[in-house]
Amino acid sequence: MFLAYYVHNLSPFLLDFGNGMGLRWYGLAYVAAFFVGYQLYARLTKQGYSDLAPAQVGDFITGAALFGVILGGRLGYMLLYDWETFSSNPLVFFKFWDGGMSSHGGMVGILVFTFIYSRRKHVSWLNIGDNLVVVAPIGLFFGRCANFINGELFGRVSGVPWAVQFPKELYDAPPETVQLAISEAVTLNPQWTTIGAVVDNARLSPALREQLAGTLSPRHPSQIYEALLEGAFLFALLYILRTRFRLPNGVLTGIFFVAYAILRIIGEMFRQPDAPLTLGLSRGQFLSLFLVAIGLGFIVYAILKPTWAPKFRR
Repeated sequence: MFLAYYVHNLSPFLLDFGNGMGLRWYGLAYVAAFFVGYQLYARLTKQGYSDLAPAQVGDFITGAALFGVILGGRLGYMLLYDWETFSSNPLVFFKFWDGGMSSHGGMVGILVFTFIYSRRKHVSWLNIGDNLVVVAPIGLFFGRCANFINGELFGRVSGVPWAVQFPKELYDAPPETVQLAISEAVTLNPQWTTIGAVVDNARLSPALREQLAGTLSPRHPSQIYEALLEGAFLFALLYILRTRFRLPNGVLTGIFFVAYAILRIIGEMFRQPDAPLTLGLSRGQFLSLFLVAIGLGFIVYAILKPTWAPKFRR
């Protein structure tokens, strides 16, 4: 039976000032993640789970956001997913408003930042990491929701009843599909002669969306799957472990890396690969294998040389 799938038409802007300027949901997702993350980390600190003093939390979260998440995530994306563009024009690194962040790169960035921070402030690297990983899935949740709003990083073709048709599919679609979409669009407006024009105006024109519904492929809304897996579920798991169990410093960090890797591998099964496969695995799945090894290393070290959060030293 034919299903009338939803054709994605959400605006990337919360406030659109025109000419590509405005307040974007993608940027707002980062702001929300940092704000909620700060509040939660401060709460964990007051409850005795962190070696940081409450007054240090603001500086720490700000540094982790800027030098870990943003710089690490952006550099990771450039190196792992868009090296050709970056190598030909390094200044593209600073075009954050165009999107393009790597969660794997962000994690490496945070690892480096927290290590340097812990040495400078003479606090336990493992301890501040254990609390930060409880906070991290909040950012992953908001980020994946922003990916869905932007209509990017969509899923594989599927016939599930909740499948979504994403106009941005046209950027990577076969030439015949692109030509068909454009030929349909110009019957409505002779100026809609490019992929960009079709994608941009699909959000504004119900008639164009109706025509594209017969051309675009229904796909898994994998961004939502990943938001629930890497964000909501992982946060619930780590928060329960942090507040209900007495674990040595470093165990939570290790569990985060292992659990995130497993959940990312599962999520990528529904996501359209955005880079060439490696050994039959998507880029995200392949890189996640290294996170498993890193996570197991943290867990083994924490068990062999246990230290404890202030709450558990009493």
